Amino acid sequence: MILHGNCMNFYTGAPKFLPPVLAELGIATLAFNRRGHDVIATLNSRESTGGAFQRIEEAISDSVYAEAWLRGRMDAAPIVIGHSNGGMLAARHAAERDDIPALVLLSAHQGGTGMVPFASANGLLAQDRLPEFEELAREAVAAGRGADLMLLPGWWYAITAESLVDNLDRLPATMELAPEISCPTLFIAGDQEPPEMYPAAAFVEKIAGPGTARIVPDCDHFYTGRFDAVSAEVSDWLCATLPGLGTPPSV
Repeated sequence: MILHGNCMNFYTGAPKFLPPVLAELGIATLAFNRRGHDVIATLNSRESTGGAFQRIEEAISDSVYAEAWLRGRMDAAPIVIGHSNGGMLAARHAAERDDIPALVLLSAHQGGTGMVPFASANGLLAQDRLPEFEELAREAVAAGRGADLMLLPGWWYAITAESLVDNLDRLPATMELAPEISCPTLFIAGDQEPPEMYPAAAFVEKIAGPGTARIVPDCDHFYTGRFDAVSAEVSDWLCATLPGLGTPPSV
């Protein structure tokens, strides 16, 4: 199963370009939208949902629901793949499990209490106004207005007060999860991504099981123009790690 990144969805990025490659290996893929897909969306009503409203407990639960759906169709734990925030959630899903056959982290971010300050300092989220927005968000939550939307100067541009507080206080810390992961793990990052935020080499050094880090050259966080290179890394590693898969496709 493939977990998408913040404010993305199952028809962009890795959840879109990886399934055809995995199918050639004989791997059926579930790429799904968690409740935090896109920035703001509406479903079967005029009530808003999406990444701006995302809660950490819901995001973790959505991975559990996705695996339960798969378990109803096959009697085996799935290979877990996640990109960016989905990578952090994939690590959380695989932690303390002994039945996950393989874990693929695609630019999984650091998570923890350092994620929002680091992202803001690098031009995302609140940028240089984080103390101001944190104070406003905590005041709104304390006043029972946690669902109030706040406009941010950086991506993802809009977030509720309770979601900002959630991201400040309750994100799983990816590096702290590493010793709890015993399955074979591949961590891919682009060479244009800061290793402090996307700690490929440091993460695989700390996991309990076998780990491989790959840095893709000329590659940004969204793998622009590098889908084939990332797909090849994933398919080659899966074939080497899980005997019995098909021949890696030529991508």
